[in-house]
Formats: sequence, structure tokens, C-alpha cells
Amino acid sequence: MGTNWADLDVTSDPARPGRFTAHIDDRWMLAVVPQGGAVAALAARAMTTALGLPEQRLRSLSAVFAGQVTTGPVEIEVTVLRAGRSMSQLMATVHNVGADAGLTALAVFGAPRRGFELTELPFPEVAPPDELRGYRDPVPEGIEFEFTRSPMPFWEEIVECRPATGRAPWEPFVDGPAEITYWYRLDDPPLDDAGRLDPIASIVLCDTMPGAVGQKVPSGDEAWFGPSADFTIHLLGSARPGWLLAHNRARHAGDGYASVEMSLWDPSDRTLVAHASQVMFFAFGR
Repeated sequence: MGTNWADLDVTSDPARPGRFTAHIDDRWMLAVVPQGGAVAALAARAMTTALGLPEQRLRSLSAVFAGQVTTGPVEIEVTVLRAGRSMSQLMATVHNVGADAGLTALAVFGAPRRGFELTELPFPEVAPPDELRGYRDPVPEGIEFEFTRSPMPFWEEIVECRPATGRAPWEPFVDGPAEITYWYRLDDPPLDDAGRLDPIASIVLCDTMPGAVGQKVPSGDEAWFGPSADFTIHLLGSARPGWLLAHNRARHAGDGYASVEMSLWDPSDRTLVAHASQVMFFAFGR
């Protein structure tokens, strides 16, 4: 696993079967809490270890955030609901030491089966990443704009992002669709034994969905953030390391919540790697 992802490893507790420990580093911080996908990845890692059946890979994970999980030491409690010959179901809760609640996830693991193959979502046709400006680049020359937040380690050290569609923060507001397409590249990608991206990379990359809502919101002085109320991801394929393409859409916003989705693609062969959805809520003045 890449060095930037070493703190998403889990350690089993020999005295308590089903219990794991880990430590979330500050580099995973976003606006106010660690990135939710990283917390979900800890749950996935612990459940994978507890199941111990490499022929069954993670197929889906659904999580709710019942309590904040902050940086520092965390505990993961795993329950094997059923370990079958070709499909298994597990539950895991990630929480800080002494906390009553945190992230609770249900996951399905499954071995390959006989079935049908199709992909109905269209691959986004966008400019390649080497033609685009990234969030690590300076604001275009001649434009007066200042970000309201300090740079976040998550975007500066872990994930490089280059928007391919949508409105940049320094551009004037023009009402358009609630969607945006990003190129993502991991600085130090976690790889499996075959040299492909570890599934936890997809979990982390797909939990980045506020941007689509931002396309419908004029820039203003009041900062807002979209923490996750829940998060569901379907792991559909493996990807090679390098640039991945993420298409983010908002389906509805109201009552202080939004329903959003993300599809993640490997452009080398146009494989749909994962599809995720979530309900987020809005927090202001952070």
C-alpha cells in the first residue's frame, strides 16, 4: 500500500475477535472532519480482514454517519452476519476511542458468478487532464480571487484534481446543470498484488460529491460544507493507477439536504469502476 495510505491499515486485537484499531492522520482532514471515504475505507479494510476470503471481493458498502469520527486513534468493531460459500455479509462500526457512535457500515462480499454484462451509463467525453487547470495550480493571471479556506492536505497531498466540466470558483455564476466532471489522480496510490488500485481508493474518491451542488450556488462570502449523512458505493471493477474520471451529479436539494451521485471510470479502457450515491446535509460558516 502507498505510504500515504498506511494509516488506513488496520490492526487486529488478538484479545477481542472482531475488534481492530487504526489511527487517522491529519492529512485526511477536509473542512472540519476527516474525509468520510477514508473512514468508510477503514471499515472496508477491517471487514475484508475479518472475513478472510480473498476469492470474495467487496461488492457494495452502505454507511451511515451516526457520529463524528475525528483524527487520531479509532476502534473498529466487525460482525460477520453471514460467511457463505460465494457471498458474505458483514457489519462494521468505526468510532474514536470512548465514543458511543461513529460510522456504521454494511457490506456485501462476493465471488465471481455466471451472469450478464452491460454498462448503460455513458462515458463522459471531456478534454484530457494535461489540457486542464488543476486545483493545485494558481488562479489564472489577471483574476482577483481568494479561496475562503486554507489548502486542505487531502487535496494537496493525496488527491490531485482537475475539473473537466463545470464552473471554476473564480468564474462568474451562470446557472447550468447540477453536475461536474473531474479528473482525479492519487499521489501515492494503494495497489493490490496485481498492480491495480485497491478498492479503498474508489471508496475515498467517490465520497467527494458536494461539487455538483456548488454548480447551482453563486459564490458568496458565506462558506458552506456538505458532510455525509449516508454513503453507498457499488464496486464494479478494478482500475489501473493513473488518472481516473469522476462524474458527479446532484439529483435534488431541499430542507437542508441534497441527494447526489458519483460514477468513477478508468479511461484506459472506459471501464465503470464504481458508482456511489449519498445524502449530504449543509453546514455553514465553517
